[in-house]
Amino acid sequence: MTGEPRVEGLLRELAPQALGIVARKYGQFHAAEDAVQEALIAATAQWRDGGIPDHPRAWLVNVASRRLIDEWRNENSRRRREEKVAALDLAALAALDLAAGTDHDDSLTVLFLCCHPSLSVASQLALTLRAVGGLTAAEIANAFLVPERTMVQRITRAKQQIRASGLHFELPPDAERGERLAVVLQVLYLVFNEGYTPGSRSSGLGTDLTAEAIRLTRMLHALLPKDGEVAGLLALMLLTDARRPARESSGGMLVPLAEQDRTLWNAHFVREGIALVTRTLGSGPAGPYQLQAAIAAVHDEAATAEATDWPQILALYSVLERVSPSPVVTLNRAVAVAMVHGPKAGLAVLGTIADDARMTQTHRLDVVRGHLLELAGDRVGARHSYERAIHGTASVAEQRYLSLKVAGLRQVQSEG
Repeated sequence: MTGEPRVEGLLRELAPQALGIVARKYGQFHAAEDAVQEALIAATAQWRDGGIPDHPRAWLVNVASRRLIDEWRNENSRRRREEKVAALDLAALAALDLAAGTDHDDSLTVLFLCCHPSLSVASQLALTLRAVGGLTAAEIANAFLVPERTMVQRITRAKQQIRASGLHFELPPDAERGERLAVVLQVLYLVFNEGYTPGSRSSGLGTDLTAEAIRLTRMLHALLPKDGEVAGLLALMLLTDARRPARESSGGMLVPLAEQDRTLWNAHFVREGIALVTRTLGSGPAGPYQLQAAIAAVHDEAATAEATDWPQILALYSVLERVSPSPVVTLNRAVAVAMVHGPKAGLAVLGTIADDARMTQTHRLDVVRGHLLELAGDRVGARHSYERAIHGTASVAEQRYLSLKVAGLRQVQSEG
């Protein structure tokens, strides 16, 4: 791999490492993050034309350090800090290479800090993609379909909040690490879902959030190889993203799982995902990501939709509902119940969450209800549910698909 893709890939890999070194050295995450971003921009321009230096991480650290020192030197109110940093031996930093300091990779610390529970979810997402993913504010804004200025303000507020809170650049205590890791996993999953939702993924700047989420989760898995939930999340992403080549038709129409051409699925992702599930499931208490990955594996192992082992999927959803109860899990279990015991049984399960206020935030309840009503032969009820779902989704691909479903039901009614 040569040229721009190689440079971009290397910079995204080195971004959290360089940030960790600079933040640990100077003690200010917010200032270090700005300096590293400037170094990344400089590297993008210089490395494409002049080639990648022998010690690329040291190059980034050195440039970021000089930018940081220059900024402090230009601020009269920080003369004391200038005296402190001016005495640092930058030559030692320049001698660093990728092999040096492997025992001091601060990528995990950076990730935990970006996903601190005190930050809003929006801030966690933005800061993670910028500080750990190495994306620019423009790329992140484009991916989330918001103005660049809005994203810059969001990132700035997040860094100011970290600064004001007095959070130290260090891993959380052991007692808090499990809870904090759960937040990190949630943020990575949200990044993945943001990219995987039909019609949401950015194309203007080539920012693929699903690929970025998988890359960051691979990094986390390398740092925490024995954590079952980290492996489970990586498996879930791989098994889900494997279907991407088949989930839209050549005309941009959404293709549901049961109708997809499975020969188009990414076989490498399927094998890797199933291997991860096989290694981790059963080795300890199963968490929600491992269980969701197991469900995805059952789907991906089936050569055809008809060959899907729905009783096994129903059993897994029943366990997931006990481990991590939520109306969304119940919604998915209703589909499995319908496939095993019939659509009326599935509709009865849907009835248990029909009044849950949390379901007003998603159109998925109407989509599933429409599907089950259609299977039960209630075409009028199915059409009304699909129509409500059309108004509840911002995805153009889903709107087109549901509109075709409505049109088909109307035609059947008129012919009947």
